Amino acid sequence: MKRSDVRPDPPSDCGLIIRDAAAADMAAALAIYAHHVRYGLATFEETPPSVDEFAARRAAVLALGLPFLVAAIDGTIVGYSYAAEYRARTAYRHTIEDSVYVAVGFGGRGVGTALLAALLERCEAGPWRQMIAVIGDSGNAGSIALHKNLGFAHNGTLRSVGLKLGQWIDTVLMQRPLGAGDASIPGEGAKQM
Repeated sequence: MKRSDVRPDPPSDCGLIIRDAAAADMAAALAIYAHHVRYGLATFEETPPSVDEFAARRAAVLALGLPFLVAAIDGTIVGYSYAAEYRARTAYRHTIEDSVYVAVGFGGRGVGTALLAALLERCEAGPWRQMIAVIGDSGNAGSIALHKNLGFAHNGTLRSVGLKLGQWIDTVLMQRPLGAGDASIPGEGAKQM
C-alpha cells in the first residue's frame, strides 16, 4: 500500500462537520490559533495576528486555489486546517505545506485527523504532488502521530532552530506524496518517471 492510500478511520459520531472556512469563521479560528501562539510551541509565531491579518492569510491561501477548512461541532468551530505554498520559488510549485490547529480541550477526539484527512483529499484533487509538515517542537507527539497515521514519513529534525517561551525548540519535517507523487510529471500526460 502506498502512503497516499492510507485513510483514517472516521471520527466517532460527535456531530463533527468539516467544511470550507467562511470569512465569518476567522475570529473563531484566530482564537484557537492565538492560544497556540501565546502558550504553545507548535507555531514559532510569538504575537497573535489581528483578525484582519488572519483573514488576509486565508485570502492568500484561497487565491492559490488551496483549501482552508474548519471543523465544527454543533456549530462551534473547534479546529481548522489549510494548505499553503511550501516555498515561493517556482520549482516548488507542486509542493505544499499543511497547518492543523485544534481548540484546547478537543485534542484526541479525531478533530485533527478529520481536518488533515479532508485537507489531503482536497489537495490530491489538485496539481500538487508533495505535502510537507513543518512541526514545531519535537516533543509534539500528537501532531507527529497525526501525520504519521495519515501516511507522512519523518524526514528529519532541525535542532534548536526556534527560541520561544524561554526554551530552544526543534522543528520536525515530515512529508507525504499526493496522488501520483513523483511517479510522473504534472501536465505531461502519461510520461512516467
